[in-house]
Amino acid sequence: MPTRISGVVENVIYSNSETLFTVLDLDVDGELVCVVGEMSLAVVGEELIVYGEYVNHPTYGVQFKASAVEINLPTGSTAILSYLSSGAIEGIGVILARRIVEEFKDETLEVIDKTPERLQQIKGISLERALAIGRRFKEIFGIREMVSELSKISVSAHDAIRLYKEYGDRVSEMIRDNPYILSGFPLFKDFAYSDRIALSLSIEYDSEKRIRAAIIYILKHNSLNGHTCSPAERLIDKTKEFLGLERDRVEIVLWDAVEQGYMEAKDLYGTMFIFIPQLYLSERYISERILFASRFETKTDIDVEKTIDDFEQKNDIVYEPLQRQAIKCALTNGALVITGGPGTGKTTALNAIISICEALGESVAIAAPTGRAAKRIAELTNKEAKTIHRLLEVDYRKEQEIRFIHHEENQLKHDMIIIDEMSMVDVLLFESLLKGLRPQCRLVMVGDSNQLPAVGAGNLLQDIIDSGCCEVVEFQRIFRQAATSGIVVEAHNIVAGRIPNLEQRDTNFFFIEADEGTSLPMIADLCTRRLPKKYSVDPFLDIQVLTPSRIGPMGTESLNTILGAAINPSRGSKSELTLLGRRFRQGDKVMQTRNNYDIEYFKSDGDKGVGVFNGDIGRIVKIDSIELSITVEFDDDRKVKYTAEESKELEVAYAVTVHKSQGSEYPIVVLAVYGTPKRLRYRNLLYTAVTRARDILIILGDEKIIFDMVNNDKKALRYTGLESFISEAIDQKTNRDES
Repeated sequence: MPTRISGVVENVIYSNSETLFTVLDLDVDGELVCVVGEMSLAVVGEELIVYGEYVNHPTYGVQFKASAVEINLPTGSTAILSYLSSGAIEGIGVILARRIVEEFKDETLEVIDKTPERLQQIKGISLERALAIGRRFKEIFGIREMVSELSKISVSAHDAIRLYKEYGDRVSEMIRDNPYILSGFPLFKDFAYSDRIALSLSIEYDSEKRIRAAIIYILKHNSLNGHTCSPAERLIDKTKEFLGLERDRVEIVLWDAVEQGYMEAKDLYGTMFIFIPQLYLSERYISERILFASRFETKTDIDVEKTIDDFEQKNDIVYEPLQRQAIKCALTNGALVITGGPGTGKTTALNAIISICEALGESVAIAAPTGRAAKRIAELTNKEAKTIHRLLEVDYRKEQEIRFIHHEENQLKHDMIIIDEMSMVDVLLFESLLKGLRPQCRLVMVGDSNQLPAVGAGNLLQDIIDSGCCEVVEFQRIFRQAATSGIVVEAHNIVAGRIPNLEQRDTNFFFIEADEGTSLPMIADLCTRRLPKKYSVDPFLDIQVLTPSRIGPMGTESLNTILGAAINPSRGSKSELTLLGRRFRQGDKVMQTRNNYDIEYFKSDGDKGVGVFNGDIGRIVKIDSIELSITVEFDDDRKVKYTAEESKELEVAYAVTVHKSQGSEYPIVVLAVYGTPKRLRYRNLLYTAVTRARDILIILGDEKIIFDMVNNDKKALRYTGLESFISEAIDQKTNRDES
């Protein structure tokens, strides 16, 4: 049980209006107690009831850490005067506060709340000003009462304010009616959090709200694993197991929810699938728009073959037949896929496409799904490249779900858009991109279909290729200059199902046999001593450790503990902070793990903005143990201050999973495969890991695991509707054309 203390706010030492983190002195029976935690902007003179526990801060001594706070109106003239004089209510200063309290004494706050027009009796207050003071008072205490009310059911002050901004002053009533809205926008709490609150509010175990919320939660959880939909029968069984209810009850609620529009149902190839409406509509839109683009006939007065001939002659180059086909299709087709592995000539063809289009006076934009992928394609093409988010420009004025400045009514003014690392793009982002393109804008999608699919929902590149809706040019032959790279050669061997040569020592591809006892110390030695000494590289900037799994002997959790101590050891001058059970140290390498369109960044030149994106890597430059915040500097000079709550979006990143490395390229990669779980031993995961290395690749672990991965060509199953929707759209268009 939490400890309860009560008293009057004597002094507010620190308060953050955004996070609501507050440090204050509370007068508890004549003794000052330092209280810290999220509080709804408490002010001097207020009476607080605080629930929490006493903690011993290593720097600031004994503090009372608040978990819930109830705020009472000050009583008595002295406390009311102190409260009003603190500036708690906009429009009332010290002098005016004294006049008001002298006039109304102990009834002052009741007058302001119920009959604010009486404030006209005070010199200097007009009727308009009196009513404004009354409105402001009601707003302040409406929010504080809401925060206090929600704190009783374990909703933090910070979360309560976010809910208030989204739903208004009825939010407490809404949550008590259906606590499962906490698992939706804007908090996205997990089901267990909402369920605890729901059951504490006596919502029935088999209620329709609870079952429907569980179904939606499972669908959203599946979307995080790449699925845009789920077979209905499988979904019913999963929900039944999840809740421990009868199957018939779950099935009834599911189909009722479909009928009421909470989710969509669609028969795909004879099996009924269930979609979250947003993902259903997204794949539907993509199917129609990509088909339109692929059938769009580009009108051009140029002789394409002669244009390519002239470009070859001018640049003293002769393109391979597939490169020439890709260039021609890009100039004449509304939609094109260029796919292939490393060293097969994709970049050469891409550079020709860009140069020819620009010579023809066309505007070409290049984009990729992540900042690191955009930086890489910019280096390869020597042209500006942006993330898709920055190309479309996030509309930061929108406080709800992500919106872009460029959309159907404000489309991009480009003649061609090239999207690199297309395998990483999820359906929601691709839908937004397609909406931002003019009908006549040509779309070139570049990617490697043998790599892992996107972290987000969908299997876009493979679905588009399999649908046959647009031209696909696949590069397979390794060019001579790339054939000297062991990384390139072995990547192609892997994707073809051939075991790589693990004995070679004269290329840039190395294998080191290691077991559980030797792997961790060997990786630490490679990163801190052997590789920096041999190649004169920076462990922080030039070496990235990859691993298939987050857990296990070679998971990111184990590796980051060892590597953090080796690369960035603890010293007296380095601040450390444990947030949400995770330890961060000044100087640590960290990665942003989700898109955050609201968080503010600032640069050394004074420039400011908002937005940090999944996969961004930076270094912790400051830790504030009072405010419980950490500041991260990313590689493009953006500095971001993370609150304790926002820190859950960060992970220490000396080692990252192969999935998280998609779209990135590192000078040196150390791939740890010892102890890889059998479910992660598959070919395209190994292939993706190998192709992340630019100059040097070292695989460390058990060669049997390498054999298992190469021999397992079973790709992770993804339930999606896009290929079926495209086929359906093709059939509908064919029928219209025939009629």
